[in-house]
Amino acid sequence: MMKKSILSRILGAAAAAVMTLTLAGCGGSSSTQSADSLKKVKDAGKLVLGLDASFEPMGYTDAQDNIVGFDIDLAEEVCRRMNVQLVKQPINWDTKEEDLNSGRIDCIWNGMSVSPSRAEAMNLSEPYMKNAMVFVVPAKSSAKSMDDLASAKIGVQNGSTAQEILAESEVGKSASVQALATNVEALQQMDLGLVDAVFLDSVVANYKIAADSKDWVVLPDGLEEEEYAVGFRKNDKELRDEVQKILGEMKKDGKAAEISTKWFGSDITTIK
Repeated sequence: MMKKSILSRILGAAAAAVMTLTLAGCGGSSSTQSADSLKKVKDAGKLVLGLDASFEPMGYTDAQDNIVGFDIDLAEEVCRRMNVQLVKQPINWDTKEEDLNSGRIDCIWNGMSVSPSRAEAMNLSEPYMKNAMVFVVPAKSSAKSMDDLASAKIGVQNGSTAQEILAESEVGKSASVQALATNVEALQQMDLGLVDAVFLDSVVANYKIAADSKDWVVLPDGLEEEEYAVGFRKNDKELRDEVQKILGEMKKDGKAAEISTKWFGSDITTIK
């Protein structure tokens, strides 16, 4: 018993020492990477952008299997001015923070709404666009306001701020909420009659109605207004500031307005 106890303590101490060295090594690497975030991107000659590739019109895969969108055009121009290549990396939206912190991607840029939890987990850019969270129903629906959805089946994207907002609302607590992989899938489910309404970003809703000539209606009352921002690792200040600076230059010289007009018909950006 005595020998086994001593051996256990020795092995435990050794394991703790190894763990301490490992954590110290990881911390040092992370600190260096964060301090040199801009240099790392420029040395690599590429900025890896994470997106779920289904958030039309911000960043999505088109019929030709190309990743396109408003955010993609903004990021392409930012990268051109940084003299680096934009790499578009599809990710699982539910694990976006893990992909960012692991170094698999350099930023999350895909119509990402600002929220307290995201501001705590990431270093966010200044907001570049306003958005509202709205309900969309088929034109033939009897629902004329949010109050009419109390017992409805409502589709929402899983892992989105829309899902969080809906869950905390009175209508979300009384309705039957169906969490789906993407907004596109949720809208398809509504077209098939499997859900009665979809709760999503007004930017997406209005774009899809216009672009696809859909017979859908945005209800006049929504739940909350939001803003979109780009997310970087918490300590990647230099990279974040460089992207922010270039976005500001694009606002001043009219390039941001040109890109916005291409996608939305006018300049709806809020870049300062």
